[in-house]
Amino acid sequence: MKNPGIAKMVRAQFLSSIIAPLVAGTLLAASINNSLDVLQFILVLIIGIGLHVATNVYNDIYDTLQGTDKVNVHRNENSGGSGVLLDRPDLMGKMYFLARTGLVIALLATIALTFFIQQSLWPYLWGLYLLSAFFSKYYTAPPPKLAYRGWGEFSVWLAFGPMAILIAATGQGILFHPMVLMLMPATGLSTSSILLAGQMIDLEADRAGGKHGVASRLGTRFTAGIYILVQVGIILNMLVLFFKYPGNSWMFLFPLIPYVLLFPKAAALIWKHHDDPDKVKEGAKFTVLIHVLFSLLLIAGFVLYFYMG
Repeated sequence: MKNPGIAKMVRAQFLSSIIAPLVAGTLLAASINNSLDVLQFILVLIIGIGLHVATNVYNDIYDTLQGTDKVNVHRNENSGGSGVLLDRPDLMGKMYFLARTGLVIALLATIALTFFIQQSLWPYLWGLYLLSAFFSKYYTAPPPKLAYRGWGEFSVWLAFGPMAILIAATGQGILFHPMVLMLMPATGLSTSSILLAGQMIDLEADRAGGKHGVASRLGTRFTAGIYILVQVGIILNMLVLFFKYPGNSWMFLFPLIPYVLLFPKAAALIWKHHDDPDKVKEGAKFTVLIHVLFSLLLIAGFVLYFYMG
């Protein structure tokens, strides 16, 4: 069988989940400082992408070892993992190598960044790296198995929202500035929306494998309601930025465009057909498209905010 590409093995199509908060957080901090430290920004990107690659690959490894992926009959491009190890179990060693390489690259970039930021920020930088590395492996790996014990949704929101924004701001010498705090929820919520849609699709496999997320514990109707609330939370977060950020802030309405054009369709599919995996797959496609467009428009908004500030 043909070897899968590295992009498939690391699920590169989902790296927007980490790139968006890192770019947005960096440009926000640069707007506050009135200057952008490019080298620190590059190091932060390397840290984030390395950790995200490790997370994706470890997730595939341990969902395969614990049987969840093996019994999933609804795998698709938006949920259920890459399927690489099901087709090519002989690549397990290579997958471990990719995951560990991601962690090591992120570690080296963290060491490098340490020399470019104030000493008072070192505990925050290293605390964020260590917690992110923990989430990366133990989201699915034993013994913690966070996603299997009902902590998956919170850890995803925390990692791709507050933690990603904060490490980006730290790279520019900023910590808990009020504007940084206002930005923290949205990107994590956006990534969580994909997770929730995927849980409704993967419900049978998750229950069979003991992976107890929201859908497995509380059912698909409840999860569909949470999904809609999460998306509404993103809309409200963007409106907060529009009304509360100083100066020209109209560009923070741009990320709401996919919510006007696509969210009604996605919400209708997921709410009406929450217990039909094939129909939810259609809603998941819209959800991923919303996420990608939201991420791109959020980045564009902060680019404009930085250069017009």
